Amino acid sequence: MTDSSSTGLALHWKILIALVAGTVVGITLNPGQVSLPDTESTLSLKADTESDGRTLLLLSDPTGMETLQRRFDTEEEALESYQELTGLPASTTDSISVKVAVTERTVQIVETHADVQITYLRQHDGQVVSTSISAADPAALPLVWRNLNAEYGGGLRRKLTAVARYLGDLFLRLLKMVTVPLILTSLITGIAGLGSSGNFGSMFRRTLTYYLMTSVLAITTGIVMVNIFRPGIGAELPQGTESAEAMSGNSLTGILLGLVDNMIPTNPIQAIANSSFLSIITFSIIFGIFIVRTGGDHAKRLQQLFEAAFEVMMRLTMAIINLAPYGVACFMIYATSSQGLQIFLTLSWYMLTVAAALLFHATVTLPILVRTFARRSPLEFARSMSPALMTAFSTASSNGTLPLTMTSVEQRAGVSNKTSSFVLPLGATINMDGTALYEAVAVLFIAQAYRGDLAIADQVLVAVTALLASVGAAGIPHAGLVMMAIVLQAVNLPLEAQGVIIAVDRVLDMARTTVNVWSDSCGCAIIERTSGAEPAGPAHE
Repeated sequence: MTDSSSTGLALHWKILIALVAGTVVGITLNPGQVSLPDTESTLSLKADTESDGRTLLLLSDPTGMETLQRRFDTEEEALESYQELTGLPASTTDSISVKVAVTERTVQIVETHADVQITYLRQHDGQVVSTSISAADPAALPLVWRNLNAEYGGGLRRKLTAVARYLGDLFLRLLKMVTVPLILTSLITGIAGLGSSGNFGSMFRRTLTYYLMTSVLAITTGIVMVNIFRPGIGAELPQGTESAEAMSGNSLTGILLGLVDNMIPTNPIQAIANSSFLSIITFSIIFGIFIVRTGGDHAKRLQQLFEAAFEVMMRLTMAIINLAPYGVACFMIYATSSQGLQIFLTLSWYMLTVAAALLFHATVTLPILVRTFARRSPLEFARSMSPALMTAFSTASSNGTLPLTMTSVEQRAGVSNKTSSFVLPLGATINMDGTALYEAVAVLFIAQAYRGDLAIADQVLVAVTALLASVGAAGIPHAGLVMMAIVLQAVNLPLEAQGVIIAVDRVLDMARTTVNVWSDSCGCAIIERTSGAEPAGPAHE
């Protein structure tokens, strides 16, 4: 089955055209950041001792708009900074108002069908600070933010951005609609087939070995790139944002224990209703195994039932996939129209490091593995997977792209359903090469900005923690931010530095999601070949 339409233009070309067109339109619609005049704000400064023994200096104004936090490991460091701000001797119990120059102020307002998002960038005495706030109803914003929205929000460009986001979300909802039944029917069908041939245990071991190997290689690449580019040296990061503080209550142990809990559903029907992918995968594997163990007419009827359901789901999925060019265009319009340019200049060296590491892993490491173990042409295989890769880039969702990944790897790359139905759902849940690499680079960037180059022992700790956290992030909302907070805590770095990082997270999320999907796809080809099967797709040499 091909992906060509009646016009003869292949699906991957349609998606590429939509991606480029959406980018151009989005740049045209980009409202940019509005510059605000410099000002001088009177902030209330208070010092306090936190539970971990560090000293916190908190500066804020009554509106909550101008807020700056600085943490220090020792009280002496805090007092020295306090005296610089106030010109007065101080103790950690003092509270005083000081005047702080606020310069290079910009505001960017992005409206969607769901909420209004305001990003406020400025410098407090040379310190870059970013604050973001959002609300479903603009009237629910605090007064000062409501006034900003009233003055600088609205307009035709922002309305068009909101429409594009809404239509893109509709396409993603359609993809997610078929994801759970597709995983369930495909995985049970595949496991039942594997179980009857006695290959399940062997495939499970090969799959986990591949996941571990590529994750370690990805993180190693990220660490090497950070040490080459050294993006954090000389960088000015913000000293405090509320968004980072909300993530500080998670520990690595808690994440991993939660991972184990999520694997065993107390109610499989509820797991399916809540799209709890780890629970669905575990239940489907067990169910498929016991279809084989039951045997006889009952097993045959159940296997035929799930095979029939899988065929229906594939037909429905293909119908939705034909809408991919429109969904991709809408997502790219939103992504490019909602990102300001100044924040990219501020973090350009950091973004270049992340991009270089992801590019190396995607175009060097993984292709070498495909060539060596799968004995395939990496370029031809990438071409076969191009619809899934471009959709992953635009949607930034591995799970949302999963239906397209499965159809591409089976129908375009010639990998059997027995392999793809097991490797891809599991990979979309726990194999996150791009995310693990990104977390390692981000944390080392922050470390360089605050402390200079980290010692080798600390870099190894970052690598191990990023690896474990990437596995445990499957069932966590906003997994990337939670993971970053965990890794930052592991090497005793301030969580507040996430503020500016979050501002460019959408663009980097698109890139790392593409690498995640590419790694899962390469795993299919490698595991298919090492199991002794001969692929039949066009990517086979």
